[in-house]
Amino acid sequence: MFATELAAKRLELLREMVPAATRVAVLVSPSNGATSESTVRDTAAAARAMGLQVQVLNADTSREIDAAFATLARERSDALFVDPNPFFMSRRVQLVNLTSRHAIPTTFPNRESAEIGGLMSYGSNIADAWRQSGAYAGRILKGTKPADLPVVQASKFELVINHETARMLGLTVPDKLLVAADEVIE
Repeated sequence: MFATELAAKRLELLREMVPAATRVAVLVSPSNGATSESTVRDTAAAARAMGLQVQVLNADTSREIDAAFATLARERSDALFVDPNPFFMSRRVQLVNLTSRHAIPTTFPNRESAEIGGLMSYGSNIADAWRQSGAYAGRILKGTKPADLPVVQASKFELVINHETARMLGLTVPDKLLVAADEVIE
């Protein structure tokens, strides 16, 4: 799915959306060690190249998410980067509500978060990945040996911007992002 590999691109898109940002918080789940470590490493490297400071926030439970947002509000980060993590996907409603309540521009790894009010998302097209999985399963059910199938990775990535959320946050979406977006939610 290339979730962690897209960290630098997601941060770049967030910076374009919030050009005045100097400090970005990165929300990760320590229990998802390899993914979280990769996200922190890749985001920190990209942030340094952009002249941004990074603050890492850890959360493995719903209460810890609430505590992370209390820290975020207290320390006044300019934007939030959410780790591509199944736990955060399952808590997307809580995350979007908290980003709205705290008025923090946030980038998510999945379109579902932008569809329910998150500012923006950039990541693999999940529907395309499921279609590819179904095609694989179909070929196996028709007799193809799994070892004979080529390795296929996500090739379709999508940028989704919630324009209504941007307006609520007082952000003007740059024309460059509007043109690049696969979907702009009004």
